[in-house]
Amino acid sequence: MIKNIHSLKLKCVSLTVALALLPFTVQANDISSNNASEIKLTPAVTADNIDHIYRERPTNSVWEHLTPAENYYDSPFQVALFSPKSGEDGERLWSQTSSIFAYGFGVIGLIALLPEDISNWDKEEGIFNKWSDNVKDGPVWDRDTGMLNFVGHPYFGGVYYQVARKSGYRQWDAFVYSTLMSTFYWEYGIEAFAETPSIQDLVITPVLGWAYGEWAYNTEMDIREQGGSVWGSDFLGSTALFFLDPVDYMSAGINNIFGKEIIKAGTGYLSFNDVPLGDNGHSENQVKFNISLQLGDGGSYSGNKAKHVKRTKDPIHTGIIGITYGVGAVDFDEQWQADNDKTTEYSLGLYFTREFSSRVTYSKAKVDNLALNREINYENYSLDSQYYFNSEHDFRPYVTAGFGETMWQKEQESTVFQVNAGVGAHYKLNKNFALQLDYRYFHSTSAKTSDQNVSARIVYFLGQGER
Repeated sequence: MIKNIHSLKLKCVSLTVALALLPFTVQANDISSNNASEIKLTPAVTADNIDHIYRERPTNSVWEHLTPAENYYDSPFQVALFSPKSGEDGERLWSQTSSIFAYGFGVIGLIALLPEDISNWDKEEGIFNKWSDNVKDGPVWDRDTGMLNFVGHPYFGGVYYQVARKSGYRQWDAFVYSTLMSTFYWEYGIEAFAETPSIQDLVITPVLGWAYGEWAYNTEMDIREQGGSVWGSDFLGSTALFFLDPVDYMSAGINNIFGKEIIKAGTGYLSFNDVPLGDNGHSENQVKFNISLQLGDGGSYSGNKAKHVKRTKDPIHTGIIGITYGVGAVDFDEQWQADNDKTTEYSLGLYFTREFSSRVTYSKAKVDNLALNREINYENYSLDSQYYFNSEHDFRPYVTAGFGETMWQKEQESTVFQVNAGVGAHYKLNKNFALQLDYRYFHSTSAKTSDQNVSARIVYFLGQGER
């Protein structure tokens, strides 16, 4: 059963590649202010070749080109996904979201129709019963490989992120969208048909997906400014654009199949229409070319496409993402019958302001078990929040609290729920690096245990770093 999700992912990728590589015989570059463009058509566009003319635009609206209200950033964490306020393209966002659901659940439906020896799904049990059981059992700390957790999931988180980002939404909205999609569409949707939702994936997919997605978004904009080629190759350019954002390419592939914009991936497109002629019942096939033009007197024309403008005023950007690595020392409760030992610690979190942050923290060690007289694996993971004092300065004391689980020998049956609280100190080295030292007290009411942990870590803030 566990193999199902890997098979499912391969099928999704195969569908994506097949749609993305459909041939295009007409190329139209988008036209906007200060953009040089040209339309290249085959000698005749007819009903026979009309299904090969669609080319997607990278976006309908770009946040960096919009003008929000002057007081917009008074509430920097407000969400505009469900009520666009500054010109964001909600219609495109919904269209792309519908496409993702259609692709994903379409593949689920196809797999469900396959014989059991191919799908590995027990049809007597029922795939919806399996989904229900997995949802009830989760989330759990999974044992996926590092490649899947730290490459595969961030990549797909970045795909979701770009759906909103390229519909004119700012980074924070795109991150919230990615969080909703990765949680409810993937972890508790598609993937739950095959395995239990994962604690790591619920955090890693949207958070690192934000970091990857913003990089991919800006990289795509740069490639398009260069005419869509990479190292002078149109093939490499098309391949790169596909992997940077497969959703747009999948949408373009569907539009090519039907020869019209069934999926709205952009505003510049050609459509095929049967147009009535007079009142005698006759009609003819016509090609309709839609494009948005903004005209000027040419005084500012430079011969190059307008550069992608990166807004720096927005206070919410990838700089709030913090990754830490550290070492610690754990003092175990006697009931564990384990020797105190050193731990290795990692965390991934969002440092929302200089006063508040939240992160998922993971510690591990190999410790001597006195009862078994051998080394065993110790793991601890928790969701923690920190409140910082003296926030305007580089040195900031803080209090921390959270909850999580301790697990032995990597066995889910051994997990023990714990709450924790403690104090610490944060010292800012520069915009991208900081040092932290803290003490945390862990307590389990069910196991009646109390552990203590002291840890030191270095924090790295992505992108522009701390504001």
